[in-house]
Amino acid sequence: MRRMLRGSVAVMAAALLIAIPWLGSASLIQFGITTLLFAVLAQGWNIIGGYTGYASFGNSAFYGLGSYGTAIAMVQWRLPFGIGLAFGAALAVVFAVLLGVLVLRLRGHYFAIATLGLTQVTPAIISNLDVAGRNTGLVLPLLKGDALFYELSLGLLALATLTVFWISRSRFGYGLIAIREDEDAAAVMGINTTLYKVSAFALAGFFSSLAGGIHAYWITFIDPASAFDITLNVKMIIMAVFGGPGSILGPVVGAFVLSSISEVLATEISSLAALFFGLVIVAAVAFMPRGLADVARRYRKLGWRYFSQNIKANRL
Repeated sequence: MRRMLRGSVAVMAAALLIAIPWLGSASLIQFGITTLLFAVLAQGWNIIGGYTGYASFGNSAFYGLGSYGTAIAMVQWRLPFGIGLAFGAALAVVFAVLLGVLVLRLRGHYFAIATLGLTQVTPAIISNLDVAGRNTGLVLPLLKGDALFYELSLGLLALATLTVFWISRSRFGYGLIAIREDEDAAAVMGINTTLYKVSAFALAGFFSSLAGGIHAYWITFIDPASAFDITLNVKMIIMAVFGGPGSILGPVVGAFVLSSISEVLATEISSLAALFFGLVIVAAVAFMPRGLADVARRYRKLGWRYFSQNIKANRL
């Protein structure tokens, strides 16, 4: 019965999301595009951060490479959007593989710092390339079709979620979880940890780059500062952690909930929106550090003790 209920809710939610371009207003569609792309970014981070246990701060670099790859192909080489999107994704995946072989030898905060430095180096390189428009950026062809971009974003989120679903039930996914729990023990068990980690990093880069390419064509303009914005990486991590890292739907739920809260706060009390949004995040980390997915699993057994245990664990 529980599975049937969950399946029914999932089908109804999917039907509602699909119908928004025909039932919702223009502002709702635009909000939907932004939220769906954030959910894709959160799912991408979930692969490397949630399942593999490597807290990457460099996924925004893949987002920027996808944006610029798509823009360069369309503006400089006059190629169609589909080819440009594929070029941006290929560029990000190759970059992720080459970089992953090096930085994934690091662990913990050393890995986080290395990927954080990546987000500073990449825009500096892009801003000195003539083909990328240097600091001026690139203007893409205008296409008035928010409904199209909404459906593209929704389709990409479905693909990312199905990929995470496959990971959660595959030998590859079990290997990533083993690496997250104890990498040395996983290596002793015969898991090729380097191959698994680089593959997860490349998958995260793939989905992040596709989100960047769709967003670039939607807003029709990119520059290094916006394409490689470090706050994107912070937001995708927060959304994944809030919803539940290492789960299938947790990052998606986290993206939708936090995007909605942020939108309401920005509309009602714009001057204090960032403050209230930050307080929501702090409270969530203190009361449910493993995200909403963990609350859904354990609250029925523990009740309010679930939150009190987390408070004690965090020594608040």
